[in-house]
Parts: sequence; C-alpha cells; structure tokens
Amino acid sequence: MRLLLDTNVLIWWLEESPRLGKETREAIAGEFEVTVSAVSAFEIAAKVAIGKLRTPGDLAAQIAEQEMIELPVTVRHGLAVGQLPMHHRDPFDRLLIAQARCEGFTIVTADRAFTAYDVPIMPA
Repeated sequence: MRLLLDTNVLIWWLEESPRLGKETREAIAGEFEVTVSAVSAFEIAAKVAIGKLRTPGDLAAQIAEQEMIELPVTVRHGLAVGQLPMHHRDPFDRLLIAQARCEGFTIVTADRAFTAYDVPIMPA
C-alpha cells in the first residue's frame, strides 16, 4: 500500500502525538511506502506565516530522516483539482485528494470530509 499523509497526520507523526491511532502508527512505521506532498510543506509554511501553527523545525530534514518520499505537485495534479466536486473547500486538502487519485495513494487523514471523494482512506 502507498500512503499519502494529510498535513495534520504528518505533524502528529513528527510530534509523536497520541492523536494517531495505534494501527495508523504501525502502518506509517511499517513496510508501506509513506509519502509527503509538497502541498503539506506549503500548508505548514502558510499557517506558520499567519501564526496559526508553530514551526515544526527543519521539515525537509525530518521527512528525509523518516525515509518518507517527497511528492511534487505537477500540472496534472493541479488540473485534477478542477475535476473534483466541491464537497470540500480547503484548497490544500483538495490538492492532496487530487494527487492521491492521480497517483494511486491511500490518504491517511482524520478529516471526514475526505470520505466524500472516490479515494482510499486510512483513518488517522
């Protein structure tokens, strides 16, 4: 299984938050391919800039240390967002959903709004 972490899940994983369930922790720590989108880095940076989030440190180094795969945003991903119904209005999440659909990922998320889309989900 190929996992794409939602931004909150990435933060919770790096902070070792108890918000992540045991099965989810095991999946991320296990043999699955774990991927982090550039969208999450953008979302974190945007929220840090407006004071809604504290900086998680050197995010790129932490992702590399965890041996997670970085997923760039492509034109194809951007165009795929326009094909999604407007069930969810968060642009960061919509782009993550589009990436998961284009690339065949299962999204790891606690956001129930993702269930409105045709994309595999692993609950956080």
